[in-house]
Amino acid sequence: MRVIVGLGNPGLRYRSTRHNIGFRCVDSMAREWGIRVSDRRAKAVLGRGNHAGEEIVLAKPRTFMNNSGEGVAYLLTRFASRPEDLVIVYDDMALPLGRLRLRRAGSDGGHRGVQSIIESLKTQAFPRIRLGIGSPPLEQDSVAYVLGRFSGEEDTIVARAVEVVVAAVDCMLEEGFDEAMNRFNTPPSDQCPA
Repeated sequence: MRVIVGLGNPGLRYRSTRHNIGFRCVDSMAREWGIRVSDRRAKAVLGRGNHAGEEIVLAKPRTFMNNSGEGVAYLLTRFASRPEDLVIVYDDMALPLGRLRLRRAGSDGGHRGVQSIIESLKTQAFPRIRLGIGSPPLEQDSVAYVLGRFSGEEDTIVARAVEVVVAAVDCMLEEGFDEAMNRFNTPPSDQCPA
């Protein structure tokens, strides 16, 4: 069973923030694939369904970002899945706005949500999709930046990037992770749904 988890912070206050881009991607997958993400559990809101011939769980942890590992560990236990069955989708300030980077494994790169997952699972070996949100202006604190909202112009780029994330996960499910990496680890201007 494939467990696709978007990272973010729960609550209306954080809904449209840069840090919640993972939630936004999961919501988009849910709409595209007809999977209702409404089953509220202690550690995550989730939905189950089938897509591309696989049984899928879409989930958004109900823990705050820095404790994402609790929610992800809960999901793996609940669905008897392994870290390699995961796909974690999250924001990355080190990537330009709208740029994707797919990896099978790796460090946390300074992202506290991913750090929490690595600590909880005791492995770095889980697939992830990083979605670039750009870096903060020199005068802005990074925490304030990730908890801020996209400008109108930025949101247009992000909306397109979210579509590309959904296409990348589709590709991964249908053709494998290597093909998805080959096709979607490119500059945003070259990315388009297949």
